[in-house]
Amino acid sequence: MAATRQIDWTAAMHAVAADRAKRPAGLLAARSLIAATSAKRRPLVVAGAYDRAAIMSAAIAAARIHQGRTDSTWGEALSVTLKATWQLAKAARTAKAH
Repeated sequence: MAATRQIDWTAAMHAVAADRAKRPAGLLAARSLIAATSAKRRPLVVAGAYDRAAIMSAAIAAARIHQGRTDSTWGEALSVTLKATWQLAKAARTAKAH
């Protein structure tokens, strides 16, 4: 006799959505740190275009602080701060467009 397995699709889809919705540790703190320091010294958006050098330098500076606070690896810290920096840059570009 063959065994059949049933899948609860509703529970499975809720689990998938919950996995996507998680924020990396320290993302909000990194965003506020970048907004308070690096983004004010050197704008992330110049003439409607992203200043990638400013974005990278802001993310690296914040990653050093983030790594010290969370004891994470360099890759994890840079990933979190790059996400935060790009969020700020996109918001700044949208704000300047309107």
